[in-house]
Amino acid sequence: MIISLKKTDSEIAKLILKEEMRQQESLIMIPSENYTSLAVKEALGSVLTDKYSEGYPGKRYYQGNEIVDQIERLAIIRAKKLFKVVHVNVQPHSGCEGNLAILFAVCEVGDPILSQHLYMGGHLSMGQQASVTSKYYKPYYYGLTKEGDINWQELESQAKKYRPKIIFCGGTGFTKIFDFAKFAKIADKVGAYFVADVSHIGGLIAAGVHPSPKNHAHIIMTTTHKTLRGPRGAMIMVTKKGLKKDPELSLKIDKAVFPGLQGGPHNNNITALAVALKEASGFDFQQYAKQIVKNSKALADKLIKYDFKLIGNGSKNHMIWIDLGNKNIDGWTMAWACEGAGIICNRQSIPFDKKSPYYPSGLRLGTPAITTRGMKEKEMALIANWLNNIAEYLKRIDLGNIGAKDKEKDQLARKKFKQRILKDQYILKIKEQVQILCHKFPVNSIVNSIVNSINK
Repeated sequence: MIISLKKTDSEIAKLILKEEMRQQESLIMIPSENYTSLAVKEALGSVLTDKYSEGYPGKRYYQGNEIVDQIERLAIIRAKKLFKVVHVNVQPHSGCEGNLAILFAVCEVGDPILSQHLYMGGHLSMGQQASVTSKYYKPYYYGLTKEGDINWQELESQAKKYRPKIIFCGGTGFTKIFDFAKFAKIADKVGAYFVADVSHIGGLIAAGVHPSPKNHAHIIMTTTHKTLRGPRGAMIMVTKKGLKKDPELSLKIDKAVFPGLQGGPHNNNITALAVALKEASGFDFQQYAKQIVKNSKALADKLIKYDFKLIGNGSKNHMIWIDLGNKNIDGWTMAWACEGAGIICNRQSIPFDKKSPYYPSGLRLGTPAITTRGMKEKEMALIANWLNNIAEYLKRIDLGNIGAKDKEKDQLARKKFKQRILKDQYILKIKEQVQILCHKFPVNSIVNSIVNSINK
């Protein structure tokens, strides 16, 4: 695949091959990562990357877009059919741009908005203080309960008090099933737009293993990777309910994306998305999505038996959210030890976390990518055992001044830990076992089978 690249830039070619090997020999368990099929990759690397096409199908500002128009229309048709919505914009380059476009479309500068707080599993793009969205709109927040559910009392209280223009649902941390009807009821009471950000669960919704917000939300935003298993990008969808609230909502969304926030769309991404949407409409994808949830539940149940404390007390989607407080280690330390063992996950703040976001109390895991490789409940038991062994090992060894109040001592201890843990013999023995498992489930053969199953 990279024959020409080897000749042109051998340095980059070597790095790509190293990354390919890393993905092959690691358990990719970050909930927002997945493997695309070879067909999606071919579309992403096609000649469509060379075409510029500001505007929309039938109304471009450049010539030579007859075929590009056909491709974008096809992507839109497939998305509308799969998610059962009346309008789809497939041009946003990312979920952040998707949410910003929604804000730009329906809000005025200074309007109040309401979303899940960042340290409670919310996302930057919905008015968090570190995001530009908080500079132009007035953000308010709701949180989660200690049981990991939406704090409905707080949400409704904030909505009645501040009368937000938008109530967002979704974020980076939630392990239960979203009650979209309950969100809609509160939004309707205060006249707010209900925006369902389903970036993490888009593929599960498409496959019918998670309820859809289509009858409850006015607008749906999803990224196109994660559980949907497409290229990196986003879609904004308008529902029948959305058009009933504002007949011009579709036009406002389109104008917000272009010319409001973006110039030319990434036609190669849209082409790859069209392929991924076709894949997601098949029976095999439905079975895949069901297995994601089965794997997540199986892994969560095993972790609980190993005395891991899980936010939400388990998992009903693709995500597991661990509170490491009872293990006396933080998420940063556990994440680096896991990477040393070939298990790739990410540190994550937990509800009511007293630690900083960079060195939080939690760890986040997901099953989309390992399920793509073909792993099932049996493999989840192995992974849970390795995670437990790593946590128990970290409790036994001397972590030095990690967590010290003296920042300089803490940083020095963390630097030494990173250097040591990636070469630690106990951790490397687990890595050997992880690699043996990974070789039983090769990445390339699995992603290629996605395409073969569709063409049967």
